[in-house]
Amino acid sequence: MSETAENTETLRGARAELLTAADRAGEWTPRFPMTVNDPHPASVLILFGRLDSIPARTDELTVAADLDVLLQRRAATLSSHPGQVSFPGGGRDAEDADAVATALREAREETGLDPDGVEVLAALPEIPLAVSNFIVTPVLGWWREPSRVAAVDHAETVEVFRVPVAQLLDPANRYTATLTRDGMTYKGPAFDIEGTIVWGFTAGILNALFDATGWALPWDPAVERPVTV
Repeated sequence: MSETAENTETLRGARAELLTAADRAGEWTPRFPMTVNDPHPASVLILFGRLDSIPARTDELTVAADLDVLLQRRAATLSSHPGQVSFPGGGRDAEDADAVATALREAREETGLDPDGVEVLAALPEIPLAVSNFIVTPVLGWWREPSRVAAVDHAETVEVFRVPVAQLLDPANRYTATLTRDGMTYKGPAFDIEGTIVWGFTAGILNALFDATGWALPWDPAVERPVTV
């Protein structure tokens, strides 16, 4: 029996639910209708931690409402996904041992995160991202020992923040984003967190992950709002 299987049998709570979802990631990892040619490998870090206002508790007692997730806003001057909210991450460097190493290195460089405090739960299946010609590996992490985070290089990242999962799950904060470009209309899940809009690739992964963990609450996808880039 694998370590992950043992954990999900013996533990309860949000961490165990993430591990269970990771075990069957091939079933729910989103597939965007995109074609990439000779893509460059990249990774993003999907990092869940306990809210600062929640007293320390055991993993088994930590539920989704106790959590936040680490996000950042990209600089408006970047050629790829300018100004958008994203997970920390980026392209693989030659010295990176694997996709996990890329995710942790990029998170450290962009947010100042201490990788030693991160427990890596899983590397999820690769996702092609045609806009930037990357093939992206989402790395799922549990922030066992949170460290101070802030934008390190404002030429790349202008803001780093921890968003409470409860806010993301609130149906009042959810809608379908629409983007029309070159005669085609893209529709996908989005989150409005006090005016901060999470949509596109990042929102698609969060939406699928929340469904897979069983955390999602019913929301109305018929509510549509356009996004601008």
